[in-house]
Amino acid sequence: MKKITIILSLLIAATAASYAQCGKKFMITTSKTEHLDVGGSVTRTDDEKAVVIIGQTDLNITVTNANDEHKMTGKIKSDTCNWKVAYKEGRTVLKAVISNENGEDKNVTITIIGKDGKVTLLFEMEGEGDDRIRVTADKFEEAA
Repeated sequence: MKKITIILSLLIAATAASYAQCGKKFMITTSKTEHLDVGGSVTRTDDEKAVVIIGQTDLNITVTNANDEHKMTGKIKSDTCNWKVAYKEGRTVLKAVISNENGEDKNVTITIIGKDGKVTLLFEMEGEGDDRIRVTADKFEEAA
């Protein structure tokens, strides 16, 4: 009986650890933006700071470059979250509707991938398959 209890406790702990960041608010900070074509080749690279804050139901994106700042907000329609090591190894896929400063709405899929301790985000906007955006996280952490 003790073995069963210990095994069950370990399984519960492992499951809790794998979902440690799922359902929490987190922030990703980046310093470089890569634009990709349909084939995944880099077409342009921009040095700009981006801060992406993702909550349970909403997201905020602020991009700052040398000339100006752009803000977008959105509502998350669905998500899948599976992380083996919180903030380092795993994958989250978000489907959301984002609005830019002009009030234009776009459907977007954001895929967050953690592999070997490196976290990247891929933004794909509906209707703009020839310009996908990839950023690598400088910082990925739980937000207050």
